[in-house]
Amino acid sequence: MSLNVELLESSFSQIKEQRTDFTTCFYNNLFVDYPEVKPLFAQTQMEEQPKKLFKSLVLIVESLRQPDVLTNALKGLGSRHIDYGVLPEHYLVVGNTILKALAICLEDAWTLEVEQAWSEAYSVVMKLMLEGAKEAEARVL
Repeated sequence: MSLNVELLESSFSQIKEQRTDFTTCFYNNLFVDYPEVKPLFAQTQMEEQPKKLFKSLVLIVESLRQPDVLTNALKGLGSRHIDYGVLPEHYLVVGNTILKALAICLEDAWTLEVEQAWSEAYSVVMKLMLEGAKEAEARVL
């Protein structure tokens, strides 16, 4: 994995300072831009969900220098998302929304280089979570 870890960490440190704004922005944009995903959250305690999202992002960023930890965590997360009805196409929706929320919250700090770093990182996240989902489905069959 050849990600721009320093850039991801430094830009995320700015997001940590505004975690509530970031998660509010994420969910507002998710439900406005992709209303079709709203039913996936029907059984979700939405007052807790932003905390879970942010905790996952913290885990990802803090594990960037530990590929084995990151791989195992993301595969496990992908496996659990099967139970929530998450489909492969939903990963693109979430990725687009994360990037949009990052861009809004980082404002002028959202440069082409930062956007590329986060796009590449999310591609890795998506790949590993989808692998975990496929492995979970294979165990069920």
